Amino acid sequence: MNVYNDINQLPVFKNAVITIGTFDGVHKGHVQIIRQLINEATVINGTPVVITFFPHPKQVLEQHKKPIFILNTPEEKYKLLHAHGIKHIVCVPFDKKFADQPATAYIKDFLVEKFHPNTIIIGYDHKFGLNRFGDYKLLEIASTEYNFKVKEIPEQVIKSVVISSTKIREALHKGDAETANEFLGYYYTLNGKVTAGKKLGRTLGYPTANLVIKDENKLIPAMGIYAVTVHSDTIPGNFKGMMSIGTNPTVNGKERTIEVNIFDFDNEIYNTNLEISLIKRLRNEEKFNSLDELTDQMAKDKVSSLEVLSKIHFNLS
Repeated sequence: MNVYNDINQLPVFKNAVITIGTFDGVHKGHVQIIRQLINEATVINGTPVVITFFPHPKQVLEQHKKPIFILNTPEEKYKLLHAHGIKHIVCVPFDKKFADQPATAYIKDFLVEKFHPNTIIIGYDHKFGLNRFGDYKLLEIASTEYNFKVKEIPEQVIKSVVISSTKIREALHKGDAETANEFLGYYYTLNGKVTAGKKLGRTLGYPTANLVIKDENKLIPAMGIYAVTVHSDTIPGNFKGMMSIGTNPTVNGKERTIEVNIFDFDNEIYNTNLEISLIKRLRNEEKFNSLDELTDQMAKDKVSSLEVLSKIHFNLS
């Protein structure tokens, strides 16, 4: 996999077939676009190239609105795109200057000069350039002058992408990991570094890894207890566990933490990275009358987690 972050240092792509989008989530709707891209490239013995952006364009253009939380960090997105057969990913640094270039300049100076495309695959409603003047029709007009083909992503696919992205975010905000996973086509993941916590879980017999998510824009699902699977970047294999997203109200905690109890695991993992796959939310976060009550509930949560995890394919997507 090749990821290019400098659009002025791109290689010459042979018969480039390109598509452009944020691809946040790389979900089932996006996969249809990726398949079309690869199929078109295969027909002409060309190179499929995905052009995406960082930061998310809405984080730049809609700063006055509610914060936009992303489903994938850039690294997660690249990994997923590669898993679907994309070997060349161009990540364009997105800022106001890039967004405000005239649509004709976007075509000539960006698409044509940087990629020399054989084919551009784009949605019927795709807009680009200053005041979003550029569209599919403008690309069709320019295709004659610059000698490239334009192919349309069907309307139903575009609508599927929009609907899926919306439903995934709504589901995660509610803690409905199962619905989110269904639209994604894989288990929603959180990646973070293990840091020292208050070690409350250890005193209760359920030691937890305190996870810090590096990207503050990453969407954190609703508070509660989840059945999860865990992958460490230093220890081979996947492990079963349960995760708490919450404030530890039983001990009057105030700040949100993400803590993972990994079953049958006693390795030292401070300062290592974990990938947590959310399988199912078991319950809301609760405040118990005593630590004994909390411990009893954690025992029940472990039983529930193991029951959920026994029914999934442990080979993670």
